[in-house]
Amino acid sequence: MATTQQLITLAGGRALDIFVVGEEGAPLVVNLPGTPQGHRILPSLEEAAPVAGVRIASLARPGYAESTRLPGRTVADVVPDVLAMADVLGVQQFAVMGTSGGGPHALACGALAGDRCAAVAVVSGVGPWAAPGLDFLDGMGDGNEVEFGAALQGESQLRELLMLWREEILTAGEQGTFDSLQSVLSPPDLEVMTGDFAREMHESFMLALQNGVDGWGDDDLAFTRPWGFDLTQINAPVFLWQGEQDLMVPPAHGRWLASAIPNCRARLLPDDGHLTVLLNRPVEILADLAAALQKQD
Repeated sequence: MATTQQLITLAGGRALDIFVVGEEGAPLVVNLPGTPQGHRILPSLEEAAPVAGVRIASLARPGYAESTRLPGRTVADVVPDVLAMADVLGVQQFAVMGTSGGGPHALACGALAGDRCAAVAVVSGVGPWAAPGLDFLDGMGDGNEVEFGAALQGESQLRELLMLWREEILTAGEQGTFDSLQSVLSPPDLEVMTGDFAREMHESFMLALQNGVDGWGDDDLAFTRPWGFDLTQINAPVFLWQGEQDLMVPPAHGRWLASAIPNCRARLLPDDGHLTVLLNRPVEILADLAAALQKQD
């Protein structure tokens, strides 16, 4: 199935970079990738779309790929962009899937997009920074601790670190991407970070960071600040998937979100890490969203 890339120009002049796969007229799932992941739809997810009977539109957040930067953006600021994309695609109602750093952004749609957001899937999604009862950094690999430590020092310090990491990723190829992730890869993730999937992850990073680290840095800064909405505002059903061996977003994040989100169905997976959830279960994840969309018809 062919994937098409589009640039959408917003009323204020910003551009949004999107990929779309699936049959026109099929129920729409909006994909919000992780941090700092590219928005090209991974083959496993692309192959799952027709099985689930959905169309997927994947959005590069501001500062990633060809999407224009929005300095100082909050997590909630993704919602107008998602609504604008849905309007361009001629879709009134949609579901949203957010993976890792895309998780909070997907939840923002569930809270702020009203009836247009029929359901949310959060896959290995991060929780709020200062949430009572959640130690954000506890259980994370060393790389994440360094990254968020820099974010707390401010944008200039964070940018310096991310520019160094970007250069290593771009110049060292797949090995550079692997090295950048190694400290946050648990045994299940290490097993799959080879061959075609390792190449796909490297290409994803290359796409996200092709024009710099603005998107990456702005994501990190947004995660350490208030998200711009309250989880109790979410009316749509939320399907939460979390690996219990995740070193990038530890399982405590998934358990905390599951307890804080109304109408949340949580699947805590004992044998999964961070990457394996979406890699191994795309049909199941999309099926949840497709079923929710069908209920709204």
